[in-house]
Parts: sequence; structure tokens; C-alpha cells
Amino acid sequence: MTKVIKKAIVYRMVLPSHTCPYGIKTNHLLRKHGYTIEDHILKTRAEVDDFKSKHNVQTTPQTFINGVRIGGYTDLLKHFGYRVLEKGETTYRPIIAIFSVALLLALSVDYLCGNLHNLKTIIPHFVSVSMILLSLMKLRDVESFSTMFINYDLLAKRWVPYSYVYPYAELTAGLLMLTKLVPFISIPMAIFISSIGGCSVFKAVYIDKRELKCACVGGDTNVPLGFISFTENIMMFGMAVWMLYQCIPVKFYL
Repeated sequence: MTKVIKKAIVYRMVLPSHTCPYGIKTNHLLRKHGYTIEDHILKTRAEVDDFKSKHNVQTTPQTFINGVRIGGYTDLLKHFGYRVLEKGETTYRPIIAIFSVALLLALSVDYLCGNLHNLKTIIPHFVSVSMILLSLMKLRDVESFSTMFINYDLLAKRWVPYSYVYPYAELTAGLLMLTKLVPFISIPMAIFISSIGGCSVFKAVYIDKRELKCACVGGDTNVPLGFISFTENIMMFGMAVWMLYQCIPVKFYL
């Protein structure tokens, strides 16, 4: 039985100062699917421009299979049946990644402390680490976060500086809750920002029925404003209430 040889032709840019990463990814993807590659390297900017003009394309790399142009790396992914996130399409992947890493970090901390069996420590650690990681995402670009946050936050709409303060407040509350230091600062701070945040999300999503992007993981993501955003504030509020309960020096006797 004759084995069918699958062959692809790839044109990709490799300049002295820059190698196109998508060209490398394209070759890897083709090899993964059993293709032998005729690799054409475009070594100068003039070669790149001539190729684009000749084939009437805007980008490289470009892949040809059986004489048919498939397109760039994204087009090749679609050709092989991969799910490709379209521009502007909403996704929960960033928030899932953060919560997953937060849980792993919380479990690691409790393992080192010998409390891996104790949910009373794992859950607070998970919430605190989640707050820290979420604040880090916002602090990458506070300006972008602020712009998106003002779209729906009730306080930020009236007092713009709050949109810049929020990431630092969330970080501070998360660190203090994780270390259990100065709870008289962390508890009111967490209750304040989570109450306003929860009310803002609830109003925007469930009352006004607005379709907005959430600023919870920064200002450059496509996480939809909704249940996950509301949950973030509920977690923060619940953590603060739990710590407040732990701090009340009152015992009840039957």
C-alpha cells in the first residue's frame, strides 16, 4: 500500500533582526499533522514586500497545500479544525486561569504549613491569593483598567480617582488578609470595595441589561461582565465578613 506524502509550501520571514514567530509555529503545526515542508525563507524586507505584492497578501507566513493558499497561521489553525478566538469575542479563559493558579497557590501554602486538610484555611488563602493576582492584572495597565472600570462602577463614574485607587486597595486588602495583619484596615477596605463592586455589576448586568467587558482581569481582555465578576466581589465580601467574625471576641453559652 503506497503511503501518501503530505506536502506543504511555507513562505516565512527571517530577517537579520527579526524572525517571525508565527512562521516557526506554522512549521511546527504542519509537522505535527504529518506534512513535509518546503520552507521558503524571505531574508530581506524587499523579498517580503515582493512576496506580499505578488500574492496580494498583507502578512507572512503563508502556507500552500496542494497548490491552494491556506493563508497565515490563524488560517492554518482553522484549516486543521482548531477553535480560534475571533477578534472581540468574549472568553472566560483569563479568569479561569487566575482562579486555578490561586487555588494551586493556596493548596501549596497550606501543604507547607501542614494544613492541607483544613478547609478553614484553604478557602481564605484561595480568596486572598485570588485578590492579589486579580490586582496584579489590573496594575499591569492601570490606565486601561480605569477606562473600562468607569463604564460600570457606580463610584468610579462619580469620582474618577477611585478607578485608579481600586487596584491598590484590592492588593492591599488581599495581602493583609493573607497575612492576617491589621484586620481593622483590611476588613473595612474589602467590605467597602466589594460592596460597591457587587452592586455595580448587579445593576449593569441584571437591571440595566448592559453587555460590557469586565475590568476584573485588567483593561485589555474580553472577559464578559456578569456572574464571574459578581462572584469576585461576593468572595471578597464573604472573606471580609468571615475575618470580622473571627475577630469578634464574644463567646455564646447555652
